[in-house]
Amino acid sequence: MPLLIVVIGIILLLILITGFKLNTFVSLIIVSFIVSLALGMPLGNVVTSIEGGLGGTLGHIALIFGLGAMLGRLIADAGGAQRIAMTLINKFGEKRIQWAVVVASFIVGIALFFEVGLVLLIPIVFSIAKELRVSILHLGIPMAAALLATHSFLPPHPGPTVIAGEYGADIGLVLLYGIIVAIPTVILAGPLYTKLAKKIVPHAFNKTGNIASLGEQKTFQFEETPGFGISVLTAMFPVLLMAISTMLDMVQKSVRFEDNLLIEIVRLIGNPSSAMLISLFLAFYTMGIARNIPIKEVMDSCTSSIASIGMMLLIIGGGGAFKQVLIDGGVGDYVAELFKGTSMSPIILAWLVAAILRISLGSATVAAISTAGLVIPMLAQYDANLALVTLATGAGSSICSHVNDAGFWMIKEYFGLSMKETFSTWTILSTITSVAGLVFILLLDASLIISGAVIILISIVAIYLSMFERSKDKRNALGI
Repeated sequence: MPLLIVVIGIILLLILITGFKLNTFVSLIIVSFIVSLALGMPLGNVVTSIEGGLGGTLGHIALIFGLGAMLGRLIADAGGAQRIAMTLINKFGEKRIQWAVVVASFIVGIALFFEVGLVLLIPIVFSIAKELRVSILHLGIPMAAALLATHSFLPPHPGPTVIAGEYGADIGLVLLYGIIVAIPTVILAGPLYTKLAKKIVPHAFNKTGNIASLGEQKTFQFEETPGFGISVLTAMFPVLLMAISTMLDMVQKSVRFEDNLLIEIVRLIGNPSSAMLISLFLAFYTMGIARNIPIKEVMDSCTSSIASIGMMLLIIGGGGAFKQVLIDGGVGDYVAELFKGTSMSPIILAWLVAAILRISLGSATVAAISTAGLVIPMLAQYDANLALVTLATGAGSSICSHVNDAGFWMIKEYFGLSMKETFSTWTILSTITSVAGLVFILLLDASLIISGAVIILISIVAIYLSMFERSKDKRNALGI
């Protein structure tokens, strides 16, 4: 019965969003109320559960999400993103133009959310394609692959950030492992898949596209933009801070030295919220003050970035409310009981649940958060790597983007594709990202287990040799 109620709730959510065209946030709250009542929750606990889920989710990610949006907008409005893209394209040259687009999109994609990165980079891709006389899809597919991978695997994007918080995973490890998984995934879903897509839908590569709906884009003369190095540093600074803190923690665990003031300071700086705040202050200087941009203009960019993500924050909160209802209503415990004693990896289960919800709901973020409500109770049965479970959930939530996903329609309209061509390019691309991501996560999990076993074995041998040497010295001292 609990799973049947969840299925009915998801179907109702689809009807409200696609049939009645209700706002996604409103639909999530309505369904959360209905599902909580259907699950037999005490009436006095219904509102408390919904409010707790909404507040708990936003309380964890609102700061990171908000500061990340400001950082990305400052880099975009100052021309830093354009400088990164154009410099890499000039450096790589015409023959390796796809790889230039991949690297530029990956760097920009870390700082900018998917939709913002898409809107920012598409005009650049169009102008480069026109100048080099290549198909816009030849460059568009690698760009979309890089943006989708960063959106699915890397904090401070909403999906991995929220999921890491729900699972209690170390967000620094999620970032570190996410980069390791994202790089080969982008190569497969981007440049390599482009070659296959040209054979599947060759006519799509003759389309000229249409970006008139984007309106007049803010463009810069190359010399007006901030330097390449400072633009990359500003975009990557939160990643560097979090990575340093994470690597320090990993070294401390292996060497086992005690905490001290320096380590505590590094941890504070490397905390995602602190890292985003410090990076934002850096951007105030590099993208504003250092370029003689009035502080009022800098603050206007920050304000406009928050206005644009307000509804997204509410939708994330609504997903958190639905997730909490599933947990408090006992659905998660029911799923845990079903899989009790199973040999299925929690990584595969998290990916599978997220994939089913993604195909049903359309929103990758909502699918990921809802997955947490079903998977969290089950994780207590396993000694799972929570960072990898987080990435698996992100991978599952990126699968098979189709007509119920806003990204599907953005790609279709901007590149001027037919429905068949959009399915054959974007939908397959998102599925490759999901499946390849899962494969690389499983390989990473296996390699971590093997490396851990090797480290333990080396430690045992080292201890044994040390004891043997001491025993030998003692025997020599006694003249034995």
